[in-house]
Amino acid sequence: MPSNDARILLQAAVPTAAVGAIAAVVSGVVAGGEGAVGAVVATLVVILFMGIGLYVLQRTAKTLPHLFQAMGLMLYAAQILLLFMFVAVFKHTSLFHPKAFALTLVATTLAWIGAQTRAHMKSKILYVEPESSKGDKPEKTGHSS
Repeated sequence: MPSNDARILLQAAVPTAAVGAIAAVVSGVVAGGEGAVGAVVATLVVILFMGIGLYVLQRTAKTLPHLFQAMGLMLYAAQILLLFMFVAVFKHTSLFHPKAFALTLVATTLAWIGAQTRAHMKSKILYVEPESSKGDKPEKTGHSS
């Protein structure tokens, strides 16, 4: 993974993990151990789903740039549907508190999207690949000969 991609992943995952940690503490206080487990599971699910999505999107941008926008829209729609399916499957589970899970899922998803947007806005990604200096034009150094 190129350094820009890894940096964006890190800048999105760290705030999401922080929001998840806060949610785990609040859920633990409000709903006990099951609430904390639900918040941790939701945080891990969001980081996993969104991280894989970011990786797929970055690969698409490099290999098929003409499909980037359509792939992004399809990917976010698929992620939201997968998250809804995950919530539906574990709706009546006794492994963790479902409300703490669902609320943490929403909060960490919003944190990921906000942090990823901020990371993209702050990153300095080249839109045009610079030409190599091995072309037929001599390199200018600023020194007179």
